[in-house]
Amino acid sequence: MNQFAKIPRVIVTGETDGRSTILQDGKSENVSEHVTNLVISDIWATDAMPVDLQKTVQIENTLFPITPKNGSYVRYVSIPPDGDLLNNVPQNPGQPHPLMHKTETLDYIIILSGQIYLILEEKETLLNPGDIVIQRGTNHAWSNRSSEPCIQLAILLDAAGQKINN
Repeated sequence: MNQFAKIPRVIVTGETDGRSTILQDGKSENVSEHVTNLVISDIWATDAMPVDLQKTVQIENTLFPITPKNGSYVRYVSIPPDGDLLNNVPQNPGQPHPLMHKTETLDYIIILSGQIYLILEEKETLLNPGDIVIQRGTNHAWSNRSSEPCIQLAILLDAAGQKINN
């Protein structure tokens, strides 16, 4: 496991005998390293809107997220510098980045620490802590050109698979 990756603490609330309480408090147990040094912790998922607060949905921790139909997904990611990451993934000729991917989701991505470039097919931009990306089902990748990991939190919502227009 990447020595710089912080495993997030997850607190889950609920009710016991009609009173609010903490049901779970501890380090995330759903943590994986699908690519060397790229640490992913899939925290929570739902499979319906409105959400059934009594239901827990099992999450399969995958390299690229699989959001449940009509659901949501919370993912914590520690992205290492490109030099530590890209040597471990196959190159994709013709793509701006080897980890370009697209999901049929609306993603709210918050940069918690470090710096990272959001790469799209036509443009890219540097993101810093506190920046928020509203990622609307487009082909994208993340490029960490710094010397420190970038930590981001992503909340993904299932979306209709339609082309996005301005």
